[in-house]
Amino acid sequence: MATKRSPLNAFRPNEIVSFGAMRVIVALQVFLILVLWIESPFKVLPRPGDVFAALGKMWQEGLGQELLTSLQLNVEAIALTTVISIGLSYLTVMPFFRPIVNAASKGRFLSLTGFSLLFALAGAGGHSLKLCLLVFGMTVFFLTSMASVVAEIPKESFDHARTLRMSEWRTVWEVVILGTSDKAFEVLRQNAAIGWMMLTMVEGIVRSEGGIGTALLSQQKYLHLPEVFAIQLLILMVGILQDFGIGALRRLCCPYADIKLERKA
Repeated sequence: MATKRSPLNAFRPNEIVSFGAMRVIVALQVFLILVLWIESPFKVLPRPGDVFAALGKMWQEGLGQELLTSLQLNVEAIALTTVISIGLSYLTVMPFFRPIVNAASKGRFLSLTGFSLLFALAGAGGHSLKLCLLVFGMTVFFLTSMASVVAEIPKESFDHARTLRMSEWRTVWEVVILGTSDKAFEVLRQNAAIGWMMLTMVEGIVRSEGGIGTALLSQQKYLHLPEVFAIQLLILMVGILQDFGIGALRRLCCPYADIKLERKA
Protein backbone atom coordinates (compact mmCIF):
# COMPACT_ATOMS: atom_id res chain seq x y z
CA MET A 1 0.00 0.00 0.00
CA ALA A 2 1.44 3.35 -1.03
CA THR A 3 2.09 5.76 1.81
CA LYS A 4 0.86 9.30 1.60
CA ARG A 5 3.69 11.73 0.98
CA SER A 6 3.63 14.97 2.94
CA PRO A 7 6.16 17.72 3.74
CA LEU A 8 6.62 16.15 7.18
CA ASN A 9 8.26 13.13 5.55
CA ALA A 10 11.43 15.19 5.31
CA PHE A 11 11.73 14.97 9.12
CA ARG A 12 11.11 11.21 9.38
CA PRO A 13 13.91 8.62 9.18
CA ASN A 14 14.30 6.60 5.97
CA GLU A 15 11.49 8.42 4.18
CA ILE A 16 11.55 9.20 0.46
CA VAL A 17 10.63 12.66 -0.76
CA SER A 18 9.94 13.69 -4.33
CA PHE A 19 12.50 15.49 -6.47
CA GLY A 20 10.37 18.64 -6.41
CA ALA A 21 10.14 18.58 -2.62
CA MET A 22 13.90 18.17 -2.35
CA ARG A 23 14.42 21.21 -4.59
CA VAL A 24 12.20 23.24 -2.25
CA ILE A 25 14.16 22.02 0.77
CA VAL A 26 17.50 22.94 -0.83
CA ALA A 27 16.21 26.38 -1.86
CA LEU A 28 14.92 27.01 1.66
CA GLN A 29 18.21 26.00 3.25
CA VAL A 30 20.21 28.20 0.86
CA PHE A 31 17.89 31.11 1.67
CA LEU A 32 18.36 30.58 5.41
CA ILE A 33 22.15 30.44 5.03
CA LEU A 34 22.13 33.73 3.10
CA VAL A 35 19.93 35.37 5.74
CA LEU A 36 22.22 34.17 8.52
CA TRP A 37 25.22 35.46 6.56
CA ILE A 38 23.69 38.87 5.90
CA GLU A 39 22.35 39.30 9.44
CA SER A 40 25.34 37.72 11.16
CA PRO A 41 26.20 39.37 14.50
CA PHE A 42 29.89 38.85 13.74
CA LYS A 43 30.71 42.19 12.13
CA VAL A 44 34.12 40.96 11.05
CA LEU A 45 32.51 38.78 8.38
CA PRO A 46 32.26 40.52 5.00
CA ARG A 47 28.78 40.79 3.54
CA PRO A 48 27.77 38.97 0.34
CA GLY A 49 27.81 42.19 -1.69
CA ASP A 50 31.39 42.94 -0.66
CA VAL A 51 32.49 39.38 -1.44
CA PHE A 52 30.96 39.33 -4.95
CA ALA A 53 32.35 42.80 -5.66
CA ALA A 54 35.82 41.62 -4.64
CA LEU A 55 35.43 38.52 -6.78
CA GLY A 56 34.53 40.58 -9.84
CA LYS A 57 37.45 42.95 -9.27
CA MET A 58 40.00 40.15 -8.85
CA TRP A 59 38.62 38.30 -11.87
CA GLN A 60 39.34 41.35 -14.01
CA GLU A 61 42.83 41.49 -12.52
CA GLY A 62 43.67 37.93 -13.62
CA LEU A 63 42.16 35.60 -11.00
CA GLY A 64 40.81 33.41 -13.81
CA GLN A 65 44.34 32.64 -15.02
CA GLU A 66 45.40 31.81 -11.48
CA LEU A 67 42.46 29.42 -11.25
CA LEU A 68 43.47 27.69 -14.50
CA THR A 69 47.01 27.23 -13.17
CA SER A 70 45.72 25.58 -10.01
CA LEU A 71 43.14 23.54 -11.90
CA GLN A 72 45.80 22.10 -14.20
CA LEU A 73 47.95 21.16 -11.21
CA ASN A 74 45.02 19.54 -9.42
CA VAL A 75 43.93 17.51 -12.48
CA GLU A 76 47.48 16.20 -12.95
CA ALA A 77 47.66 15.24 -9.27
CA ILE A 78 44.28 13.47 -9.38
CA ALA A 79 45.28 11.50 -12.49
CA LEU A 80 48.60 10.33 -11.01
CA THR A 81 47.04 9.59 -7.64
CA THR A 82 44.30 7.49 -9.24
CA VAL A 83 46.73 5.40 -11.28
CA ILE A 84 49.10 4.80 -8.34
CA SER A 85 46.44 4.15 -5.69
CA ILE A 86 44.17 1.90 -7.72
CA GLY A 87 47.14 -0.01 -9.14
CA LEU A 88 48.60 -0.69 -5.69
CA SER A 89 45.18 -1.54 -4.25
CA TYR A 90 44.54 -4.16 -6.91
CA LEU A 91 48.00 -5.62 -6.33
CA THR A 92 46.94 -6.52 -2.77
CA VAL A 93 45.32 -9.64 -4.26
CA MET A 94 48.91 -10.96 -4.09
CA PRO A 95 50.17 -11.40 -0.49
CA PHE A 96 53.61 -10.00 -1.36
CA PHE A 97 52.22 -6.48 -1.86
CA ARG A 98 49.94 -6.30 1.19
CA PRO A 99 52.60 -5.19 3.71
CA ILE A 100 53.84 -2.54 1.27
CA VAL A 101 50.37 -1.09 0.75
CA ASN A 102 49.60 -1.29 4.48
CA ALA A 103 52.81 0.60 5.28
CA ALA A 104 52.15 3.21 2.57
CA SER A 105 48.66 3.87 3.92
CA LYS A 106 50.17 4.85 7.28
CA GLY A 107 51.68 7.86 5.54
CA ARG A 108 48.41 9.69 6.14
CA PHE A 109 49.66 10.46 9.67
CA LEU A 110 52.72 12.30 8.39
CA SER A 111 53.01 16.04 7.82
CA LEU A 112 53.87 17.26 4.34
CA THR A 113 56.08 20.05 5.66
CA GLY A 114 59.13 17.81 5.97
CA PHE A 115 58.53 16.13 2.63
CA SER A 116 59.01 19.38 0.72
CA LEU A 117 62.72 19.27 1.63
CA LEU A 118 62.94 15.56 0.80
CA PHE A 119 61.38 16.00 -2.65
CA ALA A 120 63.51 19.09 -3.29
CA LEU A 121 66.70 17.18 -2.47
CA ALA A 122 65.49 14.40 -4.78
CA GLY A 123 65.52 16.87 -7.64
CA ALA A 124 61.91 18.08 -7.68
CA GLY A 125 61.44 21.81 -8.02
CA GLY A 126 58.82 24.30 -9.14
CA HIS A 127 55.82 22.59 -10.70
CA SER A 128 57.16 19.08 -10.10
CA LEU A 129 57.63 19.79 -6.38
CA LYS A 130 54.04 20.94 -6.02
CA LEU A 131 52.85 17.92 -7.96
CA CYS A 132 54.87 15.50 -5.82
CA LEU A 133 53.49 16.99 -2.61
CA LEU A 134 49.91 16.85 -3.83
CA VAL A 135 50.23 13.30 -5.16
CA PHE A 136 51.77 12.06 -1.92
CA GLY A 137 49.17 13.80 0.24
CA MET A 138 46.26 12.43 -1.81
CA THR A 139 47.67 8.94 -2.46
CA VAL A 140 47.96 7.88 1.18
CA PHE A 141 44.25 8.59 1.76
CA PHE A 142 43.07 7.22 -1.59
CA LEU A 143 45.13 4.07 -1.08
CA THR A 144 43.70 3.52 2.41
CA SER A 145 40.11 3.73 1.18
CA MET A 146 40.61 1.70 -2.00
CA ALA A 147 42.59 -1.06 -0.28
CA SER A 148 39.72 -1.41 2.18
CA VAL A 149 37.27 -1.75 -0.70
CA VAL A 150 39.32 -4.60 -2.17
CA ALA A 151 39.79 -6.27 1.23
CA GLU A 152 36.03 -6.19 1.92
CA ILE A 153 35.00 -8.09 -1.22
CA PRO A 154 32.89 -11.01 0.07
CA LYS A 155 34.38 -14.49 -0.19
CA GLU A 156 31.18 -15.58 -1.93
CA SER A 157 32.06 -13.39 -4.91
CA PHE A 158 35.35 -15.23 -5.40
CA ASP A 159 33.70 -18.62 -4.87
CA HIS A 160 31.02 -17.79 -7.43
CA ALA A 161 33.69 -16.91 -10.03
CA ARG A 162 35.55 -20.15 -9.32
CA THR A 163 32.41 -22.23 -9.75
CA LEU A 164 32.20 -20.74 -13.24
CA ARG A 165 35.66 -22.25 -13.85
CA MET A 166 37.40 -18.90 -14.09
CA SER A 167 41.15 -18.79 -13.63
CA GLU A 168 42.50 -16.78 -10.70
CA TRP A 169 43.58 -13.91 -13.00
CA ARG A 170 40.17 -13.92 -14.68
CA THR A 171 38.62 -13.85 -11.21
CA VAL A 172 40.72 -10.81 -10.34
CA TRP A 173 39.52 -9.05 -13.49
CA GLU A 174 35.83 -9.86 -13.01
CA VAL A 175 35.50 -9.65 -9.22
CA VAL A 176 38.19 -7.24 -8.09
CA ILE A 177 38.59 -4.80 -10.98
CA LEU A 178 35.20 -4.76 -12.68
CA GLY A 179 33.33 -5.64 -9.49
CA THR A 180 34.67 -2.63 -7.58
CA SER A 181 34.75 -0.07 -10.42
CA ASP A 182 31.73 1.82 -9.06
CA LYS A 183 33.31 1.98 -5.60
CA ALA A 184 36.58 3.16 -7.15
CA PHE A 185 34.75 6.16 -8.66
CA GLU A 186 33.19 6.92 -5.28
CA VAL A 187 36.57 6.75 -3.53
CA LEU A 188 37.99 9.03 -6.24
CA ARG A 189 35.15 11.52 -5.73
CA GLN A 190 35.70 11.61 -1.98
CA ASN A 191 39.46 11.96 -2.11
CA ALA A 192 39.75 14.37 -5.05
CA ALA A 193 38.72 17.21 -2.74
CA ILE A 194 41.88 16.76 -0.69
CA GLY A 195 43.88 18.40 -3.48
CA TRP A 196 41.96 21.65 -3.13
CA MET A 197 42.41 21.59 0.66
CA MET A 198 46.18 21.19 0.26
CA LEU A 199 46.48 23.68 -2.59
CA THR A 200 47.20 26.77 -0.49
CA MET A 201 50.02 25.10 1.42
CA VAL A 202 51.59 23.60 -1.73
CA GLU A 203 51.39 26.81 -3.78
CA GLY A 204 52.64 28.73 -0.76
CA ILE A 205 55.85 26.68 -0.84
CA VAL A 206 56.41 27.28 -4.57
CA ARG A 207 55.01 30.65 -5.66
CA SER A 208 56.83 31.02 -8.96
CA GLU A 209 53.91 29.69 -11.05
CA GLY A 210 51.26 31.60 -9.13
CA GLY A 211 47.92 29.91 -8.64
CA ILE A 212 44.77 30.54 -6.68
CA GLY A 213 46.43 29.35 -3.48
CA THR A 214 49.13 31.98 -3.88
CA ALA A 215 46.47 34.64 -4.44
CA LEU A 216 44.66 33.50 -1.29
CA LEU A 217 47.82 33.75 0.81
CA SER A 218 48.57 37.23 -0.53
CA GLN A 219 45.09 38.53 0.29
CA GLN A 220 45.21 36.91 3.73
CA LYS A 221 48.57 38.51 4.47
CA TYR A 222 47.03 41.99 4.11
CA LEU A 223 43.78 41.02 5.93
CA HIS A 224 41.60 41.60 2.85
CA LEU A 225 38.66 39.56 4.14
CA PRO A 226 36.24 40.17 1.21
CA GLU A 227 38.94 38.96 -1.20
CA VAL A 228 39.73 35.95 1.00
CA PHE A 229 36.07 34.95 1.14
CA ALA A 230 35.73 35.51 -2.61
CA ILE A 231 38.60 33.14 -3.38
CA GLN A 232 37.25 30.56 -0.95
CA LEU A 233 33.84 30.82 -2.61
CA LEU A 234 35.43 30.32 -6.03
CA ILE A 235 37.32 27.23 -4.83
CA LEU A 236 34.08 25.88 -3.35
CA MET A 237 32.20 26.31 -6.64
CA VAL A 238 34.96 24.64 -8.65
CA GLY A 239 35.11 21.80 -6.13
CA ILE A 240 31.36 21.25 -6.36
CA LEU A 241 31.57 21.14 -10.16
CA GLN A 242 34.45 18.65 -9.91
CA ASP A 243 32.43 16.51 -7.50
CA PHE A 244 29.42 16.59 -9.81
CA GLY A 245 31.58 15.70 -12.83
CA ILE A 246 33.10 12.64 -11.17
CA GLY A 247 29.65 11.56 -9.99
CA ALA A 248 28.26 11.92 -13.51
CA LEU A 249 31.16 9.87 -14.90
CA ARG A 250 30.44 7.18 -12.33
CA ARG A 251 26.78 7.02 -13.32
CA LEU A 252 27.76 6.87 -16.99
CA CYS A 253 30.31 4.07 -16.55
CA CYS A 254 28.49 2.16 -13.79
CA PRO A 255 24.73 2.78 -14.25
CA TYR A 256 23.93 -0.29 -12.16
CA ALA A 257 25.61 1.09 -9.02
CA ASP A 258 22.64 2.95 -7.53
CA ILE A 259 19.82 0.58 -8.48
CA LYS A 260 19.47 -0.99 -5.05
CA LEU A 261 20.06 2.09 -2.91
CA GLU A 262 17.28 2.88 -0.46
CA ARG A 263 17.36 6.63 -1.06
CA LYS A 264 17.24 6.21 -4.83
CA ALA A 265 13.88 4.40 -4.72
